[in-house]
Amino acid sequence: MKPSRLELLVGVFVLMGLAAVLYLTIKLGAGNLPSGDTYVIEARFSNAGGLHKGGSVVVSGVTVGRVEDIRLDKNDFSAIATLRVQSVLHLPTDSMASIKTSGLIGDKFVALSPGADETYLQPGTRITMTESSVDLESLIGKMAFGSADKPAEGQPTPQPQP
Repeated sequence: MKPSRLELLVGVFVLMGLAAVLYLTIKLGAGNLPSGDTYVIEARFSNAGGLHKGGSVVVSGVTVGRVEDIRLDKNDFSAIATLRVQSVLHLPTDSMASIKTSGLIGDKFVALSPGADETYLQPGTRITMTESSVDLESLIGKMAFGSADKPAEGQPTPQPQP
């Protein structure tokens, strides 16, 4: 049996669609990877919830690196994130690393806020000032059920001042 022209066109369009999906997957997956020389620094967080390997590292809204690894410290059970950043980025030793959310329910990323110190972080060193991820579920729960405003059990209810 000879395939009809319509079947041939459908097959071509399906293959083109698969090729486009493959191209976009590769392009978007590696789109904002740091280019050129890089170095590794670490940051310790008490809660790294939602942060994933491959997440962005951002300074002033510009992607400058990726989260290379996240592991648990067995001594104090904190999360240690290994960050690979561009080597042209010279971060002062008093810089701060924060876990932020892109949008209301978007991906988590590490935002670096450069400090003012005159000495710089060396490859392999750890950022000491960090701000952990905000747990949106517990925050929304507190707002929805009003537990943030309720006094402790047995405590008098505060009265508004005239």
